Amino acid sequence: MATSLPPAARNGWASQAAKGVRDSLGVGIAIFPLGIALGILVVQAGLPMWVAPALSIVIFAGSVELLLVSMLVTATPLITIAVTVFAVNFRHVFYALSFPISRVRPGAARAYSVYALIDEAYATYVLMPPEKLTSARIVTGQLMMQLYWVGGGLLGLAIASALPAPIEGFEFALAATFTVLTLDAVRSKREVPSALLAGLAVAVALAAFPGNSMLAALVCFAALLAVRYAVIARREREQEQGRDQILDQHRQREQEGEA
Repeated sequence: MATSLPPAARNGWASQAAKGVRDSLGVGIAIFPLGIALGILVVQAGLPMWVAPALSIVIFAGSVELLLVSMLVTATPLITIAVTVFAVNFRHVFYALSFPISRVRPGAARAYSVYALIDEAYATYVLMPPEKLTSARIVTGQLMMQLYWVGGGLLGLAIASALPAPIEGFEFALAATFTVLTLDAVRSKREVPSALLAGLAVAVALAAFPGNSMLAALVCFAALLAVRYAVIARREREQEQGRDQILDQHRQREQEGEA
């Protein structure tokens, strides 16, 4: 007769780590090919092969790594690189407000979880019921996601090194990645104004700051977004005030009718 395992055995470290591996499989399908693209891009850009694993281990920020390859090739000023990375990854500041980091054991495990808090990890665990989350599960899932990225990069290096000639146009991989992300965003009509503001920011930057257009475009876009959301917030407050006034008038008429 089979006996059920006690809760401590069912929820042991190995069991939770296995769940973390399963959690990572879905996003690994997307992360691994991007890692391959990074490895190929590094070789075709003429950078040392160690750059791909170094970026994947030290930075581990997905699209930013692809962006950094292009910036390193063009000898972009350090201040521009720093501001660009800050602007692209600034969203991670808000991730920490809702990511279940409290479920991760303090110390090295929590430090790694903060470091490896990429978009895919956030999307995987932020909506999961807290009672299902453990330190082993979260950290294992994040570690596997990084291994997919590093492994993909190493495979990309091997593929690029074995090719007899560079792949023409492969440097467009970064632009294609951000194009897909933009298309996903503007599928909702609500984000179409943000895409238009981005285009306006780029046009202004190219016209006014041709020598440092990327940094100028980021700053301009951030300013335009701040103005847009300030206008939206003001409009929502006015609409809420209008609804409150209508409700007050309706209640007043009801009270007068009862009187």
